[in-house]
Amino acid sequence: MLHSQKIVLIFLLSFAAISSNAQIVKLDTLSNWKKSFKAGINLNQASFSSNWKAGGVNSLGFNAYINYKANYKKDIYSWDNEIDLLYGMVNNAGQGYRKTLDRIFIDTKFGRAISEHWDLSASANFQSQFAGGFTYAKDIKGNDSSKLISDNFAPAYITAALGFEYHPNDFFKLRLSPFSPRLTIVKDIGSYYDPVKNPTPFGVKNGESTRIQWLAFQLLAEFNKDIAKNINLKWRYILFADYEKLSLDRIDHRLDVNLTAKVNRFVDVSFGGIVMYFYNQDKDVQVSQALSLGVAYTFQNFVEKK
Repeated sequence: MLHSQKIVLIFLLSFAAISSNAQIVKLDTLSNWKKSFKAGINLNQASFSSNWKAGGVNSLGFNAYINYKANYKKDIYSWDNEIDLLYGMVNNAGQGYRKTLDRIFIDTKFGRAISEHWDLSASANFQSQFAGGFTYAKDIKGNDSSKLISDNFAPAYITAALGFEYHPNDFFKLRLSPFSPRLTIVKDIGSYYDPVKNPTPFGVKNGESTRIQWLAFQLLAEFNKDIAKNINLKWRYILFADYEKLSLDRIDHRLDVNLTAKVNRFVDVSFGGIVMYFYNQDKDVQVSQALSLGVAYTFQNFVEKK
């Protein structure tokens, strides 16, 4: 067995050992808090002997995720919180490590019920990434070259929102916020500034590090439900529109989708993707997707309604 294969096998066995109780539900009917924690790691690996005639590139990759929710509900008041983190890398022989997935999403929302399915809401969310993003190309000598096109806090978005939330059931919610100022942060803006191709990176002017859009609208919709036995569908869609420069081609959209099939108590297969259109990032739609197999750990203090 090749050395890289041994590393992967040892890692999988170690994670499986500490996850012997991979799904834990401890009911707490006296608490006003519903808490859930999910974490997992997915690995992929390929290796070939030097005389492998079909060709191929040795590679080792992973992606890891953490999702934590803590939701409070008492009488007509609620407070919902979520941390959603995702990161992945792959190491192809001769190319080194390259990022494949990267997401930081933190959200908090305070609500006051005005009817059975509607709340007045005040919320804030943060979106960014952990590490730098690069484009890769060949230089005139045929060597790989890289260019930094994004980084942690480049960009980062902080959005505050006032409005209403519609929640007809436990697996779907729709947040409509007609007042949603957004702060865009771009650290070290000089790394992305190009006077011709990119004079305002992520909408921020050269020489500055932030941009505030005071008059804006945000829509946030979330769906999280088992659509079949051992199959879960989760998606989150965010729309952001600046009233001052309102037109169809200047409305930002982001859709995160994840479909997970549980193979057994410890192993699941997931297919995820992100579709986004941010006018100040690119004039075309951006798409990413990943298929992975790995192990997961979950804990919660309540039973999901089917």
